[in-house]
Amino acid sequence: MKFYYDFHIHTCLSPCADDDMTPCNIVGMAKLVGLDVIAITDHNSCLNCRAIMEASKEIDGPLVIAGMELETSENVHMVMLFPDIDRAEAASEEIFKTLFKIKNRPDIYGNQIIANSDDTERGRLDQLLVVSSELGVYDAVAFAEKYGGVAYPAHIDRPSNGILGILGSIDEDMGFSTVEFSATAPDELKKEYKSRGYNIVSDSDSHNLGSLSDRINYLELDRLSAEDVIKAIKFIRSKQ
Repeated sequence: MKFYYDFHIHTCLSPCADDDMTPCNIVGMAKLVGLDVIAITDHNSCLNCRAIMEASKEIDGPLVIAGMELETSENVHMVMLFPDIDRAEAASEEIFKTLFKIKNRPDIYGNQIIANSDDTERGRLDQLLVVSSELGVYDAVAFAEKYGGVAYPAHIDRPSNGILGILGSIDEDMGFSTVEFSATAPDELKKEYKSRGYNIVSDSDSHNLGSLSDRINYLELDRLSAEDVIKAIKFIRSKQ
């Protein structure tokens, strides 16, 4: 069966995302555009994942996978997806301890809102999330696998925080089998990485409700679960 996805969505916890990227709004929009499965990937944190999972269950919405967008010590962005919320939150706690310590300035960076499943505010995070961690590019895969998850470089076609723009290349010792492209990535670059044996996913990196992916990218799975999605991502080829 085909299951349409968007595995890179930010919430109101990410300071660069709109404040209306709340649990109910995100799952409502994802259901409206016809997505079967989404992943929540705030910067360096999984704090809003549980609330969004609960909100989606309330409306019989898409499967929600808990994840984060890790910023490595080299300032490279990585998508990390986890099989369940408990392991995601444990990974989030470990990453949080390694973040470069800067207090958030909402007037500069934006709000970092921790939300309940009904969109009420549970609190605000003082530690700035859009900073690098101590985890390096060569450590990302092993870290994710320790929690049963998968890690792969985000939006590699972008110069800002993309692995190619920062490090110039991807080598086999990094351990990645999958790379992510943005929706506007050139076909030539996709073909290059497919020819090198990498699996391809394409996501929205949505920071506002209007930019969630439509029914474009999909996985073919026998059943829809976080575990099966993670397994498939390690092997799937893009269907576009």
